[in-house]
Amino acid sequence: MKASVPASLSALYRPSLGLLTDLYQLTMAYAHHRRGTHEQRAVFHLSFRKNPFQGGYTVAAGLEQAIELIEDLRFAEEDVAYLATLSGNDGAPLFSPAFLEYLARLRFEGDVDAVPEGTVMFPHAPLLRVTAPIAIGQLLETPLLTILNFQSLVATKASRVCAAAGGDPVLEFGLRRAQGVDGGLSASRAAYVGGVSATSNVLAGRLYGIPVRGTHAHSWIMALGDELEAFRAYAEALPNNCTFLVDTYDTLQGVRHAITVGQELRAHGHRLAGIRLDSGDLAYLSREARTLLDEAGFTDAVIVASNDLDEHLVASLKAQGAQIGVWGVGTKLVTAYDQPALGGVYKLTAIEGPDGRWIPRVKLSEQAIKVSNPGVLGVRRHRHQGRLVGDAIWDETLGTDSPLRIVDPLDPNREKVMPADAEVEELLVPIFRAGRRVYDPPPLPELRARTQRSLAELHPGITRFLNPHSFPIGLERRLHLEKTALIRRARGLEP
Repeated sequence: MKASVPASLSALYRPSLGLLTDLYQLTMAYAHHRRGTHEQRAVFHLSFRKNPFQGGYTVAAGLEQAIELIEDLRFAEEDVAYLATLSGNDGAPLFSPAFLEYLARLRFEGDVDAVPEGTVMFPHAPLLRVTAPIAIGQLLETPLLTILNFQSLVATKASRVCAAAGGDPVLEFGLRRAQGVDGGLSASRAAYVGGVSATSNVLAGRLYGIPVRGTHAHSWIMALGDELEAFRAYAEALPNNCTFLVDTYDTLQGVRHAITVGQELRAHGHRLAGIRLDSGDLAYLSREARTLLDEAGFTDAVIVASNDLDEHLVASLKAQGAQIGVWGVGTKLVTAYDQPALGGVYKLTAIEGPDGRWIPRVKLSEQAIKVSNPGVLGVRRHRHQGRLVGDAIWDETLGTDSPLRIVDPLDPNREKVMPADAEVEELLVPIFRAGRRVYDPPPLPELRARTQRSLAELHPGITRFLNPHSFPIGLERRLHLEKTALIRRARGLEP
């Protein structure tokens, strides 16, 4: 199903999103402009330091919106006028007229490489690389992080819920609890990439072509006062959409009422699609409801469950023998309830020297996990005899050794040698070249299928919820040695 309108950011908000950034990105760009270094090319990488939800992987999502933002990057006349009103501590204008004129003419002129959405990724590897004039690359930091961080987080959560459901359909029901309008739309999109079957969010259905599902709420029953009559009235209005919410008053009596109306539907050539449980002991109630439905001849009527579900509760209910066929997951999915931020970072990793060569840059920290990886980075995925064996982060300016050896970014004493005959896939693909888009994002169903293929390649130890195994990912040895040398020089340990 195709969206009826382009699912673009400008369709939701405004054509110009240049101001969707933090002020310090603009002040740094201004300082570069004053120094005359704003056109110097630099390389930035977006990555994350830890998998969310104490899990073993992360699903990359949000690239299509990131592409739209980069392609439409501009500062409209009213944006520039607003920036002209900003002042410094002394009351003088914060930005010069020359810089504001520069912003008014600004368009993206660089290169972007990124991991396709639906790819399973691991800490420290770049999800996206920007090679551009340094001022432009800096301005993109905040909007790229806000898009990719959130959608990757929700797509990962959705994939975990779908894994717990064991092939049962999962419906995303979270709009009413989402973090605002964009939180709701972005979450619906990302959840579909992560594996859900449909959403209750009708605007997301229109914009992104996601299947929409829904029936009625408790208020329908309460408005009519009598549950049986409410079911009958709903069936009369929508005989082709009858999944009845049965727990407004007495759940099992509600199931009996649904059966009564289901029999009336059948007599008129329609069918009872199912019932929904939204409270109580879902394991017990679903088993009792299944018995009642089967005894009445409604063996094909599905039992839908909702009620603050997440992957852990779904897995528990499955283990208890719950007779639930469809899972409606809302709040804990769209808000990523147990970890509300991915913690992705966007770091400058190289800058172009006067001779055109790339000069690597590294950020130090007292915490090893926060020390950045320098260079013009790529990430290569290795497969051997039909299974994934590891990812190598490498510097395109250095090349790689043979045999290829990777070093754990957080423990230099842990190394792994990749098989010489392994199949190698470069995960970063060209998105923009010299400001021109060279990549067409696939339709959402293809991204959803990519997620499922990516997850199927992983060892079950990596996808388990409790104490997952760590996937082998590391710095190619040449990159590791360069990073070590840069750190030692920065700390005054070597000249």
